[in-house]
Amino acid sequence: MSFTQLQTPIPLTVEGRGAGQALAVIDYGPEHHLIWVVALDDSGEIWSAPNQKVRMQSNWTMGRSVRRAGEVESLRPAAVKTG
Repeated sequence: MSFTQLQTPIPLTVEGRGAGQALAVIDYGPEHHLIWVVALDDSGEIWSAPNQKVRMQSNWTMGRSVRRAGEVESLRPAAVKTG
């Protein structure tokens, strides 16, 4: 298990919770998703969110728009439950 505090917070969106700043990442190993520690902008709450629920915020300058989880092709199809 490793806990990595981010030196510069990363602006993220947590599905179902809203926008926030990632403060750290927890890695429990190869059989687990990364866990993002995120401080939410609106409420100030701090949540630990699994990797599949976390998205980068849009960035017009970089040409990155926000896409919903269903619109994004999984990089790990074997890990996705089918049926």
